[in-house]
Amino acid sequence: MGTRKDKVLLNILLGTGVYLLDSWRNRMGGTVDDLRAKAQDTYETAADRVSRATDVIRGEDSHLLGTAAAALLGLGIGIGVGLLLAPASGEETRSNLASKARDIRDRVSSREGAAASYGT
Repeated sequence: MGTRKDKVLLNILLGTGVYLLDSWRNRMGGTVDDLRAKAQDTYETAADRVSRATDVIRGEDSHLLGTAAAALLGLGIGIGVGLLLAPASGEETRSNLASKARDIRDRVSSREGAAASYGT
């Protein structure tokens, strides 16, 4: 057996080790719980994205109306800002807009006609 000094030193070292391990365990317990929660959130986010991608691939996506509304809203805002910042006069701007609207209408109607004849 060791001397009395060796036993005292061993007790001090063991006590210090237990104290440090206990404080480390308490700190790591919270960290592990945080990591577990973060991993769970990441998994749920990834699962949601995969589910939405699957819906889009299968054609079951119902966000088309929201996307169309956002596009129309963006178009309206763009036209409004363009009218406010246009260097031409109001009459000239209206004439240009009417002309472009007629061009777009003609293109759309010609594509619809081509699509209708293609389907028959």
